[in-house]
Amino acid sequence: MSSFALRVKSKSGHHIINNLQPESTIKELKSELASLTHITVHSLQVLSGFPPKLFDITNENQTLTASGLTSGETLIIEERAENKQEQDPKMRASSSELLQAINEQENCQGILIKHVVPADNSCLFSSLFFVLNRKIDDSGEAVKWFRELVAETISKDTETYSEAILGKPVTEYCSWIKEPTSWGGAIELSVLANHYGIEIAVVDTMNGIINRFGEDQKYPVRVYLMFDGIHYDPLYMESFKDGDIKTMFQSEDEATLKHAEQLAREAKSSRQFTDVDNFTLKCLVCGILLRGQVEAQQHAKGTGHANFGEV
Repeated sequence: MSSFALRVKSKSGHHIINNLQPESTIKELKSELASLTHITVHSLQVLSGFPPKLFDITNENQTLTASGLTSGETLIIEERAENKQEQDPKMRASSSELLQAINEQENCQGILIKHVVPADNSCLFSSLFFVLNRKIDDSGEAVKWFRELVAETISKDTETYSEAILGKPVTEYCSWIKEPTSWGGAIELSVLANHYGIEIAVVDTMNGIINRFGEDQKYPVRVYLMFDGIHYDPLYMESFKDGDIKTMFQSEDEATLKHAEQLAREAKSSRQFTDVDNFTLKCLVCGILLRGQVEAQQHAKGTGHANFGEV
């Protein structure tokens, strides 16, 4: 019997299902989807076709062939919000609200997906390179150039980037940020947003919010990064129609911004972040293991060691 392959897209990434058969049931499909996407079976919402429309997964005994699915098709998986509409008449959606929700799904051009970059202390710079070029900096030269650009910008504008802002003398900070073991953060995002004339929207999964760097400058282009407390990854939108990816968006694109805001809230609710008070770091100077940012800061203050790596 021939296999029945399906492409799966969700906010956790891309997947392939290739262990089903045409006579496999919807119940078996739901089990596979739940396992791949880490969404419970009861919360699965499946969209198929173009434009994507809700696919009925309620008839669990129906075969994949009978359901209308074809091998090689792409499924979009979302998490359905749990509700109590049946128990509470006040919470029932009106017909117009349901139609609006369906129209929004059908008009959606794609889905925001995280592209994972290495946790090598340069994740912010690697993520920015990806959204600017739609590819990874395999050579590491761009990351090095980003660091030098930040240092040069800061050294030439000590009024904006004063010792009080940097937390250390300007010359010391400039030397520090050029080291491959130093992490970039808000200061680097501000510098790079202004240099490229773009707004950098950071989806903060710990707080469920979006921090927008360069927003006050009204730049015409916006890019998206995701931050889990210690690590940055770039976000891109993959088209439902042809699989093409998009990393730059018009700053007036409110639909994508709302999509990102929803992503931030969902990531927070499912605890897709790192507890910065309890994660483990290693001092790359003396090798000692430290728990949380407070211990790392105390160690740096007492020893002068400032290079830490993720464990």
